[in-house]
Amino acid sequence: MSEVAIILGGGQGKRLFPLTLYRSKPAVPIGGKYRLVDIPISNSLHSGIKRIFVLTQYNSVSINNHIHNTYKFDYFSKAAVVLLSAEQTLSSTKWFQGTADAVRCHLPHYYLFEEDNVFILSGDHLYRMDYQKMLKFHREKKADVTISTIHVPETMTSEFGIVKMEKGGLITNFREKPKTEEERSGLESERKGKYLASMGVYLFKAPVLINLLRGSEIDFGRELIPRAIRQYKSFGYSFHGYWRDIGTIKSFYDASMELTGPYPRFRFHSPKGNIFTHPRFLPPVQIISSKIENSLVSEGSVIRKAEINHSIVGLRSVIQKKVLIHRSVVMGMDYFDFEERSKNDVPLGIGEGSTIENAIVDKNVRIGKNVTIRNIKQVKEEDGSGYFIREGIVIIPKGVTIPDHTVI
Repeated sequence: MSEVAIILGGGQGKRLFPLTLYRSKPAVPIGGKYRLVDIPISNSLHSGIKRIFVLTQYNSVSINNHIHNTYKFDYFSKAAVVLLSAEQTLSSTKWFQGTADAVRCHLPHYYLFEEDNVFILSGDHLYRMDYQKMLKFHREKKADVTISTIHVPETMTSEFGIVKMEKGGLITNFREKPKTEEERSGLESERKGKYLASMGVYLFKAPVLINLLRGSEIDFGRELIPRAIRQYKSFGYSFHGYWRDIGTIKSFYDASMELTGPYPRFRFHSPKGNIFTHPRFLPPVQIISSKIENSLVSEGSVIRKAEINHSIVGLRSVIQKKVLIHRSVVMGMDYFDFEERSKNDVPLGIGEGSTIENAIVDKNVRIGKNVTIRNIKQVKEEDGSGYFIREGIVIIPKGVTIPDHTVI
């Protein structure tokens, strides 16, 4: 008997655009030096799960390179993180049609045995979880399917699949993203004003998953899970820790801001299970006469006489004199760029005298001198030259150059 983890990483990630302009959702950087996919992989490894599969499709080069360069095990270890990309075969010429279809297409590659248990995990969530506790619950209840749940307020029910559970955890009802009071009727949990939302962490007995995938459902949340609840003994496992679905620009920004401050709700420094990522041989951060408060600063960065607060500074970031960064995410760079330039060139990093507030600056961005990025017009949505505004947050896409004295 063993456990298998299948991580879904192939969606287009339209709601995270433009962070998904050149990468898939699970490859989006988080916390200065990590990728979102590092979260479920690390949780799996800490939980003793050694057979891990990552399914990819859209913009897969970035995530493929990251996993290939990060998760290398010695010849004598049974652990493996296996990439499975969408493929056309003699039996099917279609790409993945949805999450359930993606798992179905690669079913022969998992080599599942009757006694196995299979975790289906999302590649774009931020949380720390011991899957062995969920597995213990699954076995004690003799469940066919177990769905991890978390309490959410009524205002958020339209964003999640909502379950109704009996006292012992047996799921009696499930509705995907109920929007109206009528759709929410009868789903309220024992905690007044709270509902139990599916976290997108599913656990199946292997034969049950195989039988379910013999159907035509293409999506787990909308189609396959409701059928599983109707046909099999399904239980809800209550999770009480920190969890965030990084599905939109706003949720990514909010989760990033929650990482800053003296008491962050999710701690990468926690001894309860460190998050693995690509090991790098970078120099320590160089900080010259700067003021930094409630922020995360990643290795290889150079900060010269700048002020940074409630922000995340990514790998190899170069921040020049008199720069102010407030409540922003600066993702840093993939390479150093210190060579001499002509006066007309804009070097990688943030130029002298610039101000960045309530913004997300993607990787390898060149911001000139005396640039202001703070959503001056206070608009909610806008597509501009070299920038996008989503839900009031300014995003500078990967590789963009912002000339001197630009105001956004």
